[in-house]
Amino acid sequence: MAAIAVITGATGGLGQEFVRCVLKENIDEIWAVARNEKRLNALKEKFGDAIRPVRCDLANSSDLADLFALTESEKPDIRLLINNAGIGKMGSSAEFPDSDVVQEIDINCKAVCLLCSHAIPFMKPGSRILNISSASSFQPVPYINLYAASKAFVRSYTRALNVELRSKGITCTAVCPGWIDTEMLSKEYNGRPVKFPGLVTPDRVAVKALRDSAKGRDMSVCTLFVKYEHYLSKVLPHKWLMKIWINGIKDYV
Repeated sequence: MAAIAVITGATGGLGQEFVRCVLKENIDEIWAVARNEKRLNALKEKFGDAIRPVRCDLANSSDLADLFALTESEKPDIRLLINNAGIGKMGSSAEFPDSDVVQEIDINCKAVCLLCSHAIPFMKPGSRILNISSASSFQPVPYINLYAASKAFVRSYTRALNVELRSKGITCTAVCPGWIDTEMLSKEYNGRPVKFPGLVTPDRVAVKALRDSAKGRDMSVCTLFVKYEHYLSKVLPHKWLMKIWINGIKDYV
């Protein structure tokens, strides 16, 4: 039976770095999951025949059902599940239409849980789950509050799942990076260039995350800057941290 890895959001900047890293592991095939079929085909051309493009919109119930049917049909040996797909928008909550709110929750929370639930029956001792959370999960973050809350959900869910699956020999790791230099990050807001403290390249995050998961850690925090943020979130009142954040983004909102 082929050993596979399932990576969602595989065509994005961080997703491609996970693909690159996983190809070096003892994996026969990577199920690269993303919405854009053209970009999926380009990913296969870039990384070779070990890539199996799986077009799936994680916010679409029908697409998810097709993905789960594929898993049930082939009954693969899932060694790695990397829930990397995610979306987030900056702005006042009152500005977002219902469809944006539902989509963000569906992709960032609902799909993560469903993918874990459907993958676990096909995992053996030594298998690993990596769910991409965020440093924004450490405290409430105004103007990206839905994104931050969804990532706090992912972090809590993943760490609890890690305890549940310990007896099965399956490790679950919540990956909590800070700002990552990918296309998802808007370099301008209202015509003004945005400064991102602690900006890091996606390859550093992917390498650290896989290394931490292999060590059995339930959290992966990349860079000393983000570790410092995590420490501050534990020792300072969150009201103070929110004021610091608001002061830092006052030129953009």
